[in-house]
Amino acid sequence: MGNPCVHTPNVDRLCAEEAVSFRNAFCQAPVCVPSRCSFMTGWYPHVRGHRTMFHMLRQDEPTLLQRLKEEGYFVWWGGKNDLVPAQHGFEGHCDVKFQPTRPLQELPSGWRGDPDGDGFFSFYHGQLEPAADSGSGTGLYDHDWACVLGAIDQLRQLPEDQPFCLYLPLLNPHPPFAVEEPFYSAIDRGCVPPRIPTPADWEGKPSMLRGIYEQSRMQSWSEDRWTELRATYYAMCERTDHQFGLILQALRDVGVWDDTAVFFFSDHASYVGDYGIVGINQNTFDDVLTHVPFVCKPPAGVTVVPGTRDALIELIDFTATVEELAGLPPTHTHFGRSLLPLLAGGPDALRDAVFAEGGRRQDETHCKELEYPPGHQDPQDLYFPRLSLQAGDGPEHTRAFMCRTRTHKYVRRLYESDELYDLQTDPQELHNVIDDPTYAACLATLRERLLQWFVETADVVPFDPDQRGNVADESVQSDLGSDIDRRWDNHR
Repeated sequence: MGNPCVHTPNVDRLCAEEAVSFRNAFCQAPVCVPSRCSFMTGWYPHVRGHRTMFHMLRQDEPTLLQRLKEEGYFVWWGGKNDLVPAQHGFEGHCDVKFQPTRPLQELPSGWRGDPDGDGFFSFYHGQLEPAADSGSGTGLYDHDWACVLGAIDQLRQLPEDQPFCLYLPLLNPHPPFAVEEPFYSAIDRGCVPPRIPTPADWEGKPSMLRGIYEQSRMQSWSEDRWTELRATYYAMCERTDHQFGLILQALRDVGVWDDTAVFFFSDHASYVGDYGIVGINQNTFDDVLTHVPFVCKPPAGVTVVPGTRDALIELIDFTATVEELAGLPPTHTHFGRSLLPLLAGGPDALRDAVFAEGGRRQDETHCKELEYPPGHQDPQDLYFPRLSLQAGDGPEHTRAFMCRTRTHKYVRRLYESDELYDLQTDPQELHNVIDDPTYAACLATLRERLLQWFVETADVVPFDPDQRGNVADESVQSDLGSDIDRRWDNHR
């Protein structure tokens, strides 16, 4: 995508030869749990209230993994959950929920430094020192490496009589920002792109961002320190590309490459220094947080024109695309659209707008995530700057919704000022023009588009109807039907 300092040779080669990379892909929630609940169902978060880190898909709600398993796929799941409640287990969603069998390497104690220092909430560690040779090729054995190696082992012993689905939700790149060699030194610090600057007075920007900025205590950081943090993040991206390449090679080695569809995407992005903050939160929607990579390689025989597409797409399009590739008609109403026409080189006109959402109403105490023990009260918790704002009664955690077109972005906020950005003249989203009268017509159009989206996606009706009443006798049912017919005839 033109970034001058990060190298992703495996993704690049795949997109040059057999896949499509979507330049304008967007998640439907800026944090992991709501986003995963969304792309695994094809629902927007508001459809069933998936807006927090502690409200995952319930047993009556569909998931793509569950559907594939029910259709006879062997489903292997290695990596994070953040999708279904752990108390119910994973049996309904996969045949194997991989767990590492060896101890995982962890960061050294005290890696955050002085609790009163300006790096305590930076998430930054830097270079990782491998503890021992692990089979990873780098000497490191953390959770991601364990899952990648476990996936490769599983590919070598696939069931012969079943199609398979391998779901590999890796953690990284994710806080803490830390990576081993050779990735750590692979990034040229001199070509790291500059950060989006910190707003001078935060006028027009969400109070959540300003609150995180002030509580993170990183205002004294030099650009050299920011560059080192960002370079480490890019190095983590390079490591992910390397691990992805190992999976691709394993698919070729076991002879299933031509029969396999491959998807590569992120559930959300991260600030990593932009606007002077790091990390994420639930209700801001700057492109640096909601704009994600998305790559799709279909099986051989499906028409694909490799390269890059400019179409606006959403992560919920993942479910619809898998269903079409697998020949599975939908069994529940969802709002994704198949990407196969775009893979084949069709016009970049799938959507006129993309949407994201998050936050809570003030009376939704159960959405403050007070269950997070005890982050919102502990000033030394890694995520305290964000959690303390979520637990408060101010406007910071307000419910909010984004409507983004190719040229403009509108964010509706329940308890503070809305946002409107002209992405053509202000791609960094620094100047909120919500009160500029010259944008009145544009604002009206985007508000109407947001309302239309709500009307179209407000709920879902189950495919299977219920029986009305408890009439069990067939003759009585037949008489009832005849009576209805007579009444209809009389009415006519």
